[in-house]
Amino acid sequence: MTFVWPHLLWMLLAVPLLVVLYLWLLHKRKRSTLRFASLAVVKQAQGGGPGWRRHVPSALLLVALGSLLIATARPMAVVTLPLQQETIILAMDVSGSMRATDVQPDRLTAAQEAAKSFLIDLPRSVRVGVVSFAGTAAVVQPPTQSRDDVVAAIDRFQLQRGTAIGSGIVLSLATIFPEAGIDLSQITGQRNMPLGPGDKPKQDFVPVAPGSYASAAVILLTDGQRTTGPDPLDAAKMAADRGVKVYSVGIGTKEGETIGFEGWSMRVRLDEETLKNIANLTRAEYFYAGTAVDLKKVYQSLSSRLMVEKKETEVSSLFAALGALLVLVAATLSVWWFGRVM
Repeated sequence: MTFVWPHLLWMLLAVPLLVVLYLWLLHKRKRSTLRFASLAVVKQAQGGGPGWRRHVPSALLLVALGSLLIATARPMAVVTLPLQQETIILAMDVSGSMRATDVQPDRLTAAQEAAKSFLIDLPRSVRVGVVSFAGTAAVVQPPTQSRDDVVAAIDRFQLQRGTAIGSGIVLSLATIFPEAGIDLSQITGQRNMPLGPGDKPKQDFVPVAPGSYASAAVILLTDGQRTTGPDPLDAAKMAADRGVKVYSVGIGTKEGETIGFEGWSMRVRLDEETLKNIANLTRAEYFYAGTAVDLKKVYQSLSSRLMVEKKETEVSSLFAALGALLVLVAATLSVWWFGRVM
């Protein structure tokens, strides 16, 4: 735990001083009581006496004071909070290498099934969009709350040649920020995403802290290396400047595989270093999925990560509330036991 105003913690020295004062008052009271001629007379006058109960309200007040003093120093703690994710973009590789069968029944089918399972665990309020990329990138489903539309878009994937990972990231960003005027001329032949109803016109771009945009995230799934399109790390820098996290998922064997189709063959190998750098730049995480089971586990893990986050948050209100509650309890016990407040 850290404190915004740690110098105010010096005020906690008042607590042990008050304890000493309390003990001194008890001692003084005891000496005054012993002035009676007979201890038996004292006991008869006092009855059984309150015993340990007379110290409880005072002890609770001292603890309450300590809690309130800690609150004034503005404590900060790492707590788990729900994220307010509004949009998730699934950027999925549909290059020819996704026909490889090292992930059963093949990489594309395994990716489709895992993505559809991922949708089940998401709250219905979250909008999901789908971007496919091979030699170029395309929005196959704009962000929507309709899970049926997203599933239908995933089922429509058609394999193509080329792997433009950077294009997939850039188009995902343009889908999240349609009013930002992101240049898409090298990706789709269309310069800007069209403005939708209620969209604001383009504004001057000001970079923000990486990973700070909590309203949207990108899940990037690919099995190969970039063969065309913009540099994936340049695209990741664009995402980082906009605060968008890009969670990267690598599918397939790390050793790679040679596949053939219609008279041509190619060697496909997973570029883990690039995918790790994409995740690091955007303050997200990289996941490796070597099997269909691994891939489903990755999406399950992503579902939980996208719904909650650990964040350093000021918890002054908790200490203040605890202090107020203890004061109330001390006053209640004092009235109940002794008929007066303290």
